[in-house]
Amino acid sequence: MTALAAPPRAQTRTAASTRRRRRRQWPVILAFLAPSAIPLVLFVYLPMVRAAWISLHKWNLISPMQWVGLKNYTDLIADPDTADVFWHTVQYVLGYLPLVMVGGLALALALNQPLKGRNLLRGVYFLPVITSWIAVALVWRWLLNPSVGVVNQVLGAIGIDGPGWWADPAWAMPSVIVASAWKDLGFVMVILLAGLQTIPEDVVEAAVLDGAGAWRRLWSITIPLLSPSIFFVVVISLINGFQVFDQVYAMTAGGPAGSSQVVVQQVYDLTFHYAKAGQGAALSWMLFVVILAITVVQMWGQRRWVHDA
Repeated sequence: MTALAAPPRAQTRTAASTRRRRRRQWPVILAFLAPSAIPLVLFVYLPMVRAAWISLHKWNLISPMQWVGLKNYTDLIADPDTADVFWHTVQYVLGYLPLVMVGGLALALALNQPLKGRNLLRGVYFLPVITSWIAVALVWRWLLNPSVGVVNQVLGAIGIDGPGWWADPAWAMPSVIVASAWKDLGFVMVILLAGLQTIPEDVVEAAVLDGAGAWRRLWSITIPLLSPSIFFVVVISLINGFQVFDQVYAMTAGGPAGSSQVVVQQVYDLTFHYAKAGQGAALSWMLFVVILAITVVQMWGQRRWVHDA
């Protein structure tokens, strides 16, 4: 039998009832959103708008602001130091991302095996993630001390003359990259480990029965099915990488000779050392645009290489 359509008046009453029910639900929805939405607006969105307004002014943090329009942006673009700090930041990202991804994946694969004490090992490897960046940076600054550091002493014991690390312009950025990768390995490990545990066991078992070796299973099964987790980690790591500051500030302060000066360090120096808050705000917005563009490209590209399990 064909179902009878509801009369128009009944449909109208049903739609009106649905709208009233939704309106009654809004206070509940807003109440649940408020604890996270209010701090987000107060401490993220409003400061961003304020920084955009400051970037259009000349301001030394004390005197009244003077409107200069886009002059701060044009001055920064013409300043060779701006290109240098962006290049140093890109160097950091290019060195940091492969280390943290390969190392995190290796740890996740190892600790996904039925090893004795693996839960303890997972906690040990994650511990640096929740450790203060300043503490980690100072420890690594001591480990990589050119004169009395443990790393150079170990290298010297096997006949290798250790480099100057953070005291050498050529090795300052690699020093920061090593410390950063060591600290963040645990975060990548946990995310990828969670992804590994969602891969269906029957798929892996079928590959084993078909004679696929460990490397073939890794490249043809594990990595494709792990691609959503890998994509998430890459996006987060790139965003954090372009905002690198704490470890640079604590280990090298942008030196020696500006060899490890990154964008956020330059924002800090322009604002508080040189009293050019307008240029500092403009540079922060330039960084935001770069990060946004890279993230948009990644979101567009995920359709090509991200596969759901």
